[in-house]
Amino acid sequence: MNDPALVLVAHGTRSTRGVQMIAALAEAVARELGVAISGRDAELPGMPVPAVRTAFVDVLGPSPAEVLRDLSEAAGESVPAVVVPAFLASGYHVYQDVPREVAESGHTSVAVTPAMGPDPALARIMTMRLRAAGWRPGDAVVFAAAGSSDSRARQDVRRAAAMLTERLGTPVRLAYIATGTPRVPEVVAALRDSGAERVFIASYLLAHGLFQQRLHEAGADGVAEPIGVHPAVVRLIADRYCAAARDLVRTRVV
Repeated sequence: MNDPALVLVAHGTRSTRGVQMIAALAEAVARELGVAISGRDAELPGMPVPAVRTAFVDVLGPSPAEVLRDLSEAAGESVPAVVVPAFLASGYHVYQDVPREVAESGHTSVAVTPAMGPDPALARIMTMRLRAAGWRPGDAVVFAAAGSSDSRARQDVRRAAAMLTERLGTPVRLAYIATGTPRVPEVVAALRDSGAERVFIASYLLAHGLFQQRLHEAGADGVAEPIGVHPAVVRLIADRYCAAARDLVRTRVV
């Protein structure tokens, strides 16, 4: 039996820097899985480092269906796959696009993990990114998310903002970049009007792209980098994969 491949599914971006970041993340996950499988997951006998592939649901390809079809045709046999949605909230792409892509692929042995976020690990990374941008206790913070028309995604974003509030020990103001209100520039301006001397933006984005650029135009004193490639993100994805892969392997053995 083939060992499950990991298909890392991201949104997609026209930003070269953003695409490179997703590729670097996939490479880092592959390295992490090499350590994990030889260590804590050694109960999967003979399991080598799995293939790690990337796919995108929008803007560019390959699509998840294309990658899964390629896996099912490799060597003339089906390679089981674990799809990890690299999304910070579960909205339309997670609940609609990913399942549709899996169904369209015709692949018969696929497990889909929960999305990356929200998760306390991401709040820890955002705190580090804020401090690197110059934030200090007492400065106002805007939690900037892309936004979604899906109420489940908005609830996830609110949970993520609450996690950052707990981590910082100070309230953060939630704002959206593209979909939903209030928008980031409005909240930055409102905080200044209320007397905030310094305002920083915490980026709840995975990679560089148009949305991150918009944050630099919102009038804040500093903008944190996107979550990006960080050891905690890599471990989070690897853990999602390992849990699903164990279940998938055991199901196929039975």
